[in-house]
Amino acid sequence: MAETTRQLYQYLLDKHIIPAFGTVALSDITTSAVRAWHSKLAKEHPTTAAKAYRLLVVIMKTAVLDRRLLASPCQVKGAATETAPKRPTATPDEAQALADAMPEHLAVAVLLAAWCQLRRAEVLGLRRCDVDPETRTVSVTVTLPKAMDGTMVEKGAKTASGQRTVSVPLNVLPALTHHLDAFVGPEPNALILDGGYLALRSGWGRARTKVGRSDLRFHDLRHSGLTWAGDAGATIAELMHRAGHKSPAAAMRYQHATAERDRELADKLAAQVAVNTAECGTCNAPLPDGAVFCSQCGTKVAA
Repeated sequence: MAETTRQLYQYLLDKHIIPAFGTVALSDITTSAVRAWHSKLAKEHPTTAAKAYRLLVVIMKTAVLDRRLLASPCQVKGAATETAPKRPTATPDEAQALADAMPEHLAVAVLLAAWCQLRRAEVLGLRRCDVDPETRTVSVTVTLPKAMDGTMVEKGAKTASGQRTVSVPLNVLPALTHHLDAFVGPEPNALILDGGYLALRSGWGRARTKVGRSDLRFHDLRHSGLTWAGDAGATIAELMHRAGHKSPAAAMRYQHATAERDRELADKLAAQVAVNTAECGTCNAPLPDGAVFCSQCGTKVAA
């Protein structure tokens, strides 16, 4: 188990599960009690409630397997599902303004998150050897997520699909090359960002206030970039690759633009038919090219 996951489970146990059920015998924990506990927690912290419920499900399943319980009381429909609210997005111009408002040695973090769709931990884990200006690629192999205790934990990519190599857009390449020359040591394992999580958090907080987008979280840059990719016509497979998603479901949220373009295409197809179609002078029914009689009223078409 990853250290960050272990710390999350410990937090959920200490903060939410043990205070509610720690003094109750397993056999006395009812589905109605679990439902009430989850409902109360979900009102203020819906994401935490889902995580805590999933952990409780595992605990109760283990109790059933160990024959400590006949059945699990965790039968609350939908309780394990996280329903995150819709997040705001930035425009490409706003992303550039945010990068310009960052301290110079941290500006590239905004560009990588937005244009290469990297997570914060992926940006923090990038090393010189992961960036290749010649091929215009960035490879995600190591991440530096923040654990519950505030420490940074080096680990592999979030998932197998998260370990990926993505192309760097041409508009970002000059800034990335300059950053490597000016702020990154020559060692292959030299980190791309100097100062780590705390410096990035501080710089980001000031930058978003300066450009008037205090509503944006750093992760919203990734969300924005994937939205731009969807608008540019990226397929589900392409979005999955750039984002490091392991399932199509996560990438589907960025395909709304594709649906809109498909409707526009359908309208254009219909317009082509309308251009090539005359109308009957008697009943106004459409007349295909070359028609001699109206198929609706039988009127002969004038030459």
